[in-house]
Amino acid sequence: MAEFKSGFVTLIGRTNVGKSTLLNLLVGEKVAAIANKVQTTRTAIKGIVNRENSQIVFTDTPGIHKPKTKLNETMIETSFSVIPDSDIVLFLIEATSTEIGRGDRIILDKIKEAKRKTILIINKIDLVKRENLLELIEIYRTEYNFEAVIPISAIKDKYRDIILDEIEKNLKEGPAYYDIEEYTDQTLRQLAEETIREKALKLLQDEVPHGIYVEVEKMKSRKNRQKEEIYDIEATIYCLRESHKGIIIGKNGDMLKRIGSLARHDMESNFCTKVNLKTWVKVKEDWQENQKIVDKFKLK
Repeated sequence: MAEFKSGFVTLIGRTNVGKSTLLNLLVGEKVAAIANKVQTTRTAIKGIVNRENSQIVFTDTPGIHKPKTKLNETMIETSFSVIPDSDIVLFLIEATSTEIGRGDRIILDKIKEAKRKTILIINKIDLVKRENLLELIEIYRTEYNFEAVIPISAIKDKYRDIILDEIEKNLKEGPAYYDIEEYTDQTLRQLAEETIREKALKLLQDEVPHGIYVEVEKMKSRKNRQKEEIYDIEATIYCLRESHKGIIIGKNGDMLKRIGSLARHDMESNFCTKVNLKTWVKVKEDWQENQKIVDKFKLK
């Protein structure tokens, strides 16, 4: 009988490189917010993959970027703090790179410092020619002894088992740390907040999304008249300015209704139960510098 392996794998890379998309692909469930905007992930999110002979616990980290607020500083601190405790690091870069840029260099230096087993994942290969890809692989291979270099497109299922097999090969024998039915360590409340925030990120104008955070004030399960379970969820979307509040609510409340409708649909699918969602919008101008709020995004 094959030995059972387990371990902790960290996904790290610059902003908008596709970490959250890859995490959701590997886990096979929606555990991380995805939007075509930078700095989508704000805290370390865990996704759990249970295979026949292994359990792989992934941590998706905030993208590396130049910090401008306490929130940004906390996000970067979170990303780097996970590396030394990882059994394996998945380092994501973009295939369109022609050199090791400043952000990727900082990450690479942290990996070298921690001396972690690392698999280099080159994402978005559909955007470049084969010879450019080979040149990029050579540049990185001279910098660090990667366990493997895997070129992928994170939106294609065929790469899932290739990556998981490579990870499993590099894991040591160990126990299952989580129940085999679990696919994330996030609470339903956190998943609800992430879902609402993701829909806002997708629908709102560029200047608004990163000035918001979502807080679920109430989450209660009950049975409706048909004896079906239903979750009553009340959430507040906080934003930085009064003008942003108007954009989030939209004309006749249309934008807020769209955000709520898309979020509810996703929650019902993820939670396998009906959801009654109510959302409000409030202005909190300094929340990105508010230590009490920023502390919520620190690695627990």
